[in-house]
Amino acid sequence: MSLVRLNIKGISYSQTQNGAYALILNEVDGDRKLPIVIGAFEAQSIAIALEKEIRPPRPLTHDLFKNFADRFDIVVKQVIIHKLVDGVFYSSLICERDKIEEIIDARTSDAIALALRFQAPIFTYKNILDKAGIYLKVNPKKEDEEQDSILVDDLIVEEIEAASKEQEGYKNMSLEELNNLLHEAVNNEDYETAAKLRDEISKR
Repeated sequence: MSLVRLNIKGISYSQTQNGAYALILNEVDGDRKLPIVIGAFEAQSIAIALEKEIRPPRPLTHDLFKNFADRFDIVVKQVIIHKLVDGVFYSSLICERDKIEEIIDARTSDAIALALRFQAPIFTYKNILDKAGIYLKVNPKKEDEEQDSILVDDLIVEEIEAASKEQEGYKNMSLEELNNLLHEAVNNEDYETAAKLRDEISKR
């Protein structure tokens, strides 16, 4: 089976699932997106790894793993999302130490959080992308279309629109207000909000 490389498109908060986030992966040489539902902690860990300018006061669990691996010369070479069963994605970390390769089972959210810290590529198999990949646009609902695909597609679009409205609200705030909110978000370890605030401050 052929591998397809993915990159991270973004993270959106789900209004319908309390505490859940949608991690959106994008195929590098195509237009399909792979949405994966993850928890709040993993979403924050991924968000802070994406935003290089934001640092937590103490290492997060994935930062600790990275520090531990560096100390013992363990490198994560790549992440492969290798299986999809009942809506759950299964992933593997391809690790190397002393030129010996090991494959370690991991939750997909953890695997991606670590891939970012090791700057390791993320892959999935073509058949998984064919099964779960979507095009991120609102399409007319066709009767022969799978219901799950429609629901996921509409959910992601709604969340991106909601995030855009939140960004519009920041535009009406002063720099001082934005900096105060940024400081508060970092102290509360709400790194996703902190990243949005930092982006708005950078635009000014």
